[in-house]
Amino acid sequence: MKRKKRWQDLKNNLIFLLMVLPGVIWLILFFYIPVLGNVVAFKDYRHTGNGFVDSLMKSKWIGFDNFKFLFNSSDAYIITRNTLLYNLGFIILGLILAVGIAIVFSELRSRQLVKVYQTTMLFPYFLSWVIISFFVYAFLSPDKGLVNQLLQSIGLNPINWYSDKTYWPFILIFLGIWKGLGYNSIIYYASIMGINPSYYEAAIVDGASKWQRIKHVTIPQLVPLITILTILAVGNIFRADFGLFYQTTKNSGALYDVTLVLDTYVYNGISGAGDIGMASAAGLYQSIVGCLLVVSTNMIVRRFDKDSALF
Repeated sequence: MKRKKRWQDLKNNLIFLLMVLPGVIWLILFFYIPVLGNVVAFKDYRHTGNGFVDSLMKSKWIGFDNFKFLFNSSDAYIITRNTLLYNLGFIILGLILAVGIAIVFSELRSRQLVKVYQTTMLFPYFLSWVIISFFVYAFLSPDKGLVNQLLQSIGLNPINWYSDKTYWPFILIFLGIWKGLGYNSIIYYASIMGINPSYYEAAIVDGASKWQRIKHVTIPQLVPLITILTILAVGNIFRADFGLFYQTTKNSGALYDVTLVLDTYVYNGISGAGDIGMASAAGLYQSIVGCLLVVSTNMIVRRFDKDSALF
């Protein structure tokens, strides 16, 4: 009887299963099968000229030596510190600003004006970091940049922006938040628009001010969405936006102390030194820590609010 019921359920949902089949195939081909390539992190990979599989089979197994070299190098502390601190800045400041702007949008009476603001703020999200890097260079170019021209016009000395690392932590955090702020605020705005109006009506009847309605109705209703998105963001805390840290800084070696993150380190390890094994070790380390962070954060959330947890 159970087998017959399962077959009937399969027939009833066949069209939906066929709809997701291309996505499942894509996921298997580009996410699950490549996981097997992580074995490179445990080998002294040497290219034989007969393809990846042959090179992998003939490369010497060295165990955790790539990881030892990675963590014993002077770069290990720098890339870990930069990756963590930048992502914490993006998560915390990005969350506060996105929720704040979404609440402001929800309080505006003119929906046409809201659409104009949202479209304007969403535009940077669709620009690639390559294009944005040219805009940044137009402002920060050492000789013809707009900022240096303004500094000289008021009698100050120009700054060699791509050699001076003092200002880049603030520039990178600003750019990272600015690019995704419009997209993130729309997500929270959509959630606010889905809140039952009767909650606000009851609050108004009770004499609640606008701030009290935001504090006691809007924000509590947003908490489940905020929690889920934060868990996902924490899972990616060891992943940095490659374009932001590589393109906008022109990969300047003088800025490595404040711009070198795991993603750019992996790229430089492959393109510069050609050390695929150590680059793979850094990538695997990144993925494992990210997975552990997602699971740990989700466990913490489940202890306080099971409905807000991912699983």
